[in-house]
Amino acid sequence: MPQLSDRHFRSVVELIQSRVGIQLPPAKRTMLEGRLRKRMRALDFDSLDAYGRHLFEEGHLAEEYVHLVDCVTTNKTDFFREPAHFDLLRNEIVPQLVAARGRPLLKIWSAAASTGAEAYTLAMVLQDMIAAGAGFSYAILGTDISTEVLRVAAEGIYADEMLAAVPAHLRRRYVMRARDPARKEGRIVPELRARTRFQRLNLMDAQYPVDSDVDVIFCRNVLIYFDKPTQKAVLERLASHLRPGGFLVVGHSESMAGTGVQGLSQVSSTVFRR
Repeated sequence: MPQLSDRHFRSVVELIQSRVGIQLPPAKRTMLEGRLRKRMRALDFDSLDAYGRHLFEEGHLAEEYVHLVDCVTTNKTDFFREPAHFDLLRNEIVPQLVAARGRPLLKIWSAAASTGAEAYTLAMVLQDMIAAGAGFSYAILGTDISTEVLRVAAEGIYADEMLAAVPAHLRRRYVMRARDPARKEGRIVPELRARTRFQRLNLMDAQYPVDSDVDVIFCRNVLIYFDKPTQKAVLERLASHLRPGGFLVVGHSESMAGTGVQGLSQVSSTVFRR
């Protein structure tokens, strides 16, 4: 199989590290080449080296950058992933926010939304609380650096095997079945899609085009791809968008990432509060 030259591999690694924050050590080279081959074929190049020249020597990096990022980012996501966080949201976080503010509009941000499973999980939990009589409304923002996964998220259509993680009673309420059973997929109901919007955002940017009074931010399983200084800088920027008393939730593998971050106090192993 055609391989990326050492020079072009280093150029991709340096570009992604500086602009996206993701580290691509030599052990990831085979994975990277496999993903870039799909784009290489889409552009009808006969080798990865030709694609590398197209990017770095023939002046096409700017027009190809978004597609390159789509290729290298990992977009693993599931409905109700790390379910204890959603129990905490239902049983502790939202009741505390509602008690402090009456009948608020809660602003929730899924800061590494991928194809939308986390954002729609949040919507299901919150909508189910409202159906049970809780006194609040909500709006959810999902962001990601990959335009391709955001397109999937906005459509809200998922294969049955992915939707299997949604509890049955929530699946009945919030997922519409495809009319053709052979398609084996479902779509998030319009009520939840109307309360959930998606936009592209790079966590490496110096500023985020997001409201500064967000109540809850979920930023899970993306910090692990950043080095420690980048983790700290990203978390400080996220914290600046929380209203006082707002919560930041990180992944279980990132439980120590928020310790020592200015403006955040740790309330559990993976939950911080401004």
